[in-house]
Amino acid sequence: MLKRLFGSSKGDSGSSGGGGGGGASRGPSATSTIKTVEQMQGTLANLEKRERLLQKKAQMEVQKAKEYTRSKNKSAALACLKRKKMYEQQANNLANNQLRIHEQMILLENTKATTETVDALRAGASQMTAMQKATNIDDVDKVMDEINEATDMQRAVQDALGTPVGMAADLDEDDLLNELEELEAEDLDDQMMAGVSAPTPSEKMAGAAAAEAAPAMPSVPTTAPAAPATATDEDAELAALEAEMAL
Repeated sequence: MLKRLFGSSKGDSGSSGGGGGGGASRGPSATSTIKTVEQMQGTLANLEKRERLLQKKAQMEVQKAKEYTRSKNKSAALACLKRKKMYEQQANNLANNQLRIHEQMILLENTKATTETVDALRAGASQMTAMQKATNIDDVDKVMDEINEATDMQRAVQDALGTPVGMAADLDEDDLLNELEELEAEDLDDQMMAGVSAPTPSEKMAGAAAAEAAPAMPSVPTTAPAAPATATDEDAELAALEAEMAL
């Protein structure tokens, strides 16, 4: 039908068919899709022009039929109405063809959008696969083993630094604790003895009164104890020994 209506479009349709075949052989692309849409839009514009022309011819046949009716030429009026019906039928066919082209354009646009979506998903999947290959589970396990090994080594170093060495390692903490308890017990005993021997204030006052009431006794010279001197000598010897040890 389109070939009968558009004699000059035969070459165009042949060339477009050849172009379509070449596009199919090359595979779909953005450029070929755009060209196809442009071609369909051009065809649609031609069909719309042809439809308007047929509608105008149908209206002209109606006017002619009215004129023949007024002139009582019934056969000519019927011929005009027949031609009007033919023009209207062709216009309806062109309208249906336009509808098919519109549907095809919508399907093509949807297909293009679907293709672009699939391409995007394929690119994302490829990138994800490449990233997974770059960081596979074996590499992750190896890295974690290295981290654990370094952590254990650092912990061992810290433990080694915290372990006492030399003379401090030979000391027994239990013996030191026992010695500390003995010192605390001796200090407690000294404090208790000092509390018993020390006179209370009332005892001091009673002793002073008794001393005043007692007769005076001749003073007897006594010799001072040598303990303080001995203590002083021991302190001097200890200081000298510490000085020698410091050197």
